[in-house]
Amino acid sequence: MKAVSAARPESLDRARDRLIFPLDVPSTAEAKELIDALAGEVGMFKVGKQLFMHSGPTIVRHLRERDLEVFLDLKFHDIPRTVARASLEATRLGVKMFTLHASGSFEMMRLTAQQVRQTCRREDLPRPTILAVTVLTSLTGEDLKLVGVRSGIMSQVTRLAKLAREAGMGGVVASPLEVEEIRKACGRRLTIVTPGIRPLSSEVDDQKRVTTPGDAIRAGSDYLVVGSPIRNADDPVTAAREIVDEIADAMRRGRTRR
Repeated sequence: MKAVSAARPESLDRARDRLIFPLDVPSTAEAKELIDALAGEVGMFKVGKQLFMHSGPTIVRHLRERDLEVFLDLKFHDIPRTVARASLEATRLGVKMFTLHASGSFEMMRLTAQQVRQTCRREDLPRPTILAVTVLTSLTGEDLKLVGVRSGIMSQVTRLAKLAREAGMGGVVASPLEVEEIRKACGRRLTIVTPGIRPLSSEVDDQKRVTTPGDAIRAGSDYLVVGSPIRNADDPVTAAREIVDEIADAMRRGRTRR
């Protein structure tokens, strides 16, 4: 087991807030077991397509009733009006963040941001951070070429990140390998959430563009999504704490926004 650093409690609290754990399991019962184990150890729980298709909004409400933060990762991608309407329902669930695809168009993002902003003001709701997904971390440059994108991953990611910022998105989802270029192109105010985070001892699974928690934080990531290295560990709580400790160490030593 890695030695725990002498980080101050408040530093660990800030680091913990930046760790997102995905509830990528097929049932409500399994999700609740993980929530019980990791509440207080991670800053946010991600609900994706698999669990949402099984549990629906119920699992989101369960998390919110426990005063736990939710990242709803359904990656909306449809005509602008449809995405905006779905986004309003996500907002009413009380999630902290939710996703849509940047490739869905400038108008789709613009209309969604506008309607969420207006609805939050009118209904006195907390305003969630809307995240635009750039290029999935499972994709390679060859994958992009097959669907007609020949400019390369970095160019496509930065192009979509700039489009998202101009459309009023609060942040983007991108591989940690592209974070520094996004920061150069879009500045410090855009929130960046990075999947594809793996401690050195972990398997990369289906992710292609990955890096370690410390490297991602030093590059400028705001939030890290870490799933299987915690979920598949012999002791998930200890695994989460070690990652939080690595984040805290990177925040002290490296260049961060906070």
